[in-house]
This record gives sequence, structure tokens and C-alpha cells, in this order.
Amino acid sequence: MSNQIIVVVGLCVLATLVLMGMLAKMFRKAGPNEALIVYGFRGPRVIKGHGAVIFPVVENCRELSLELMSFDVAPQQDLYTKQGVAVTVEAVAQIKVRSDNESIMTAAEQFLSKTPPQREGLIRLVMEGHLRGIIGQLTVEQIVKEPEMVGERMRATCAEDMSKMGLEVVSFTIKEVRDKNEYITNMGRPDIARIRRDAEIATAEAERDTAIRRAIALREAAVAKSAADQERVLAETMSLAKQAEAQRDLDIQKAAFTEQSRKQEAQADKAYELQTNVMQQKVIAEQVRVQQIEKEAQVKVQEAEILRNEKELIATVLKKSEIEAQRIGNMANAEKARIVAEAEGKAQAIRTQGEAEASIIFQKGEAEAKAMNIKAEAYQEWSQAAVVDKLITNMADVVRAMSEPLSKVDKITIVSTGDGKGVGAHKLTGEMTEIAAQVPALFEALSGMKMSELMGNIKQMAQRPNGGASDVPPTIEGDKRE
Repeated sequence: MSNQIIVVVGLCVLATLVLMGMLAKMFRKAGPNEALIVYGFRGPRVIKGHGAVIFPVVENCRELSLELMSFDVAPQQDLYTKQGVAVTVEAVAQIKVRSDNESIMTAAEQFLSKTPPQREGLIRLVMEGHLRGIIGQLTVEQIVKEPEMVGERMRATCAEDMSKMGLEVVSFTIKEVRDKNEYITNMGRPDIARIRRDAEIATAEAERDTAIRRAIALREAAVAKSAADQERVLAETMSLAKQAEAQRDLDIQKAAFTEQSRKQEAQADKAYELQTNVMQQKVIAEQVRVQQIEKEAQVKVQEAEILRNEKELIATVLKKSEIEAQRIGNMANAEKARIVAEAEGKAQAIRTQGEAEASIIFQKGEAEAKAMNIKAEAYQEWSQAAVVDKLITNMADVVRAMSEPLSKVDKITIVSTGDGKGVGAHKLTGEMTEIAAQVPALFEALSGMKMSELMGNIKQMAQRPNGGASDVPPTIEGDKRE
């Protein structure tokens, strides 16, 4: 029983495999570059881009290529143009079967039983016929110069005949056009001659322009050189003129500097003289101030002496007044009542104080007058020798005061050219000598007497027996002590 089952299963599997093999053999597929023409009991149909089951015995199929066909179109006989010129034209055409079912069926009717060479031969004959007709309508110049126009006319002319065969012209290109009579070659000679002529003319014109520009450049170079020479000569002349002007300006500046130096030297001398006069005036002013200070000091001494005498008088009078008042008070206390004695003592003290103050004022005025009289008499009694002694004694102070402003000068600049004896570094000491020499003139102006006369009188007094000692005036303090 089990063996029977195995046999049955094996038979079923075998039958299935045989059936699948038959179905695979019956199924036919069409690629994208081909079409299947199926014909049989169901009528003709086109299978393109998919598959179909072809039943054996009752149906059959043929393949038709849809690929592009490229072949040369080169008639063996010469083609005559509109001008009657025989030319040989070689072209390349690309043709394919149209993609619609009707065109595929038409192409299958026309070419399915033919081989590819036979099919291309038929198409080439049609293309050559149309090419002959189109060449006969054109000139050689049009064919040579406008090959695209020939291709467009070929596609337009062949479209109807190709459509009847289920085909279409994808492109038509002229590869070569030639003739045996060298018409095409001679056709380009006028242009070549013209181009050559134009080139020669252009070359001649270029050479002419070059020569003209060269001549212009040489002339401009000569003009530029001449202008440069003129500018160089002008520049040299201007340079010499500027050098002369610079030398003149230098001489003028030297003269101006020399004149300015002399002016500054003169101004310095004048300023030095003015400074000397100013210093002399300051010395005189300082001398007057010293005298004023001396007088003020003497007045202060007199005032102090008078104040001392006043205090002594006040002390003496007040003391006596107090003693007298005490004595009177004691007597009044003994004789009168205490109140009356005090009143009388106060009255007496007031009266006594007034009298003492009046006496003090009177004595003060009398002492001042006496002191002034004694001083005046002492000055009147001074002899010429005393005056000279006083003047000579204070001469050093006066010279010191006159030269004191020079000690406050930080820096002195001496301008000397070395052409004079009175100008130079020794000018300062000479000025100091002149300042010292002006002291006697100052004393003569203050005293009203000449130094020569005073010195002569001193010599005369020296020749006297007592030497003029009696003329020396007594001091003020001695008079006061007397």
C-alpha cells in the first residue's frame, strides 16, 4: 500500500514538473528593444515590453528589432545639381521602426521575411532616390555651405515614404561633397584670393602704420630730447641763478647778523651804562634811607630818655604826694572827723596829681627843647675835619651799598670783539672803579663842599699848634650829663 502511494506521489510530481516545463517553453518575453509579432487562431497581435503564452501548434511568433539602423547613403552615380554640375555626395542616415503598434505591424509586413542587408538595401534605394531629387533642386554652393538645410529637406521628403514602411528618419547628415571638375575647389579660390588680398592689404597697412608710428615715435623722441635739453639748460641756468641768489641772501644775512651784533653790543654797552646809573641812583637812595634811619634812631633815643625822665619825675612826685597826704590825713584824723579828713585828703591828692602832671609835661617839653638846642649847637661847632672824618668813615658803606646790586646778578655776559682797549673782560673792574670814583662827587653834592678844599683845610689845621683838636664837637650824651 505504501509503495503505491509513493508511486502516485512520484507520478504527480513528475506530471507537475512536465507541466511547468511546457508552460515555461510556451511563455515568450519581448525586450524593450524588440517586438513579438504573434499570429495564430487569435489573430495577429504585437507584444512589446512584456510576455505572453504562445500555444504551440495553434500560434506562432516572430521577433522584430526596434533598434536604430545606421547606414551610408552614397549613390554610385554622380548627382547633378541645379547648375548641371556633377557631384558625388556621401551621407549617413539613422532610421528606426516607429513605436506604435500600427507602424510595427506595417514594418512586419514589409521586412519580417527579409534579412537585415536586404532591408537596408531597400531603404538605401529609397533614400538615394530622394537625395537625387533634392540635389537637383540646389546649387553646389547651397549644398556645400548649407548641409543642415539638405538634411532637413531629406527628412521632410522621406517622411511620407518611410511612414508607409512603418519607419521614421531620425537624422540625415551630409559627410562629403566632391566633384571631378574641381568646381568646389575653384569655388573657394575667389574667397581665398580675396582673403589673401585682404591679408596682404592688412599687412601693408599694418607695415605702413608701423612705419608711420615709428616715424612719429622718432620725431617725438627727438622733440622730447630737445625739450629735455632745453629743460636741462634752463634748470642749470635756474640752478646757477638760485646759487647766486643764495650767495646774495647769505651775504645779506651775514651783513644783517654783523649789524645786529653791533647793535646788540651797543645796546649792551648802553644797558650797562643805564644799569650803572640805576645802581648809582639806588646807592644814593640807600644813603638817604640810612640817614633817615639814623635820624629815626636818634629820635627814638631821645624819646626813650624823655620817657625815663618822665617816669623818674612821676615816681618822685607821687611818692612825695603820698607822704604828704598821709601826714595831712593823720593830722586830719586827729583834728577832724574821719569822713572830713578822707574827703580833704582825696581833694588834696587830686590837686597834687594835676600839678605833678602839669609839671611833668612842662619839664618834658623843656628837656626836648634843650636836647634839640644842644644837638644844633653841637652840629654848629663841628669843624671841617669832623665832617671829613664822618664822610671818609662812611665812604666804605656807601661804596658797599652802591656795589650791592651787582652781587645779586646771577650771570653777566660780556660781548667783546677784541678791537678796543675799553671793551672786554676787564670792563667790569673798570666800571667798579668808575663807581667808586663817583663817591666823592656824591659827597660834594650832599655837603656842598669840594673834597679838595676839605682836604686842604685839614692840612692847614694840622699845621696849627693844637692840631685843631678843640674843633671836635662834644657828644650829645655829654651835654645831657652836664
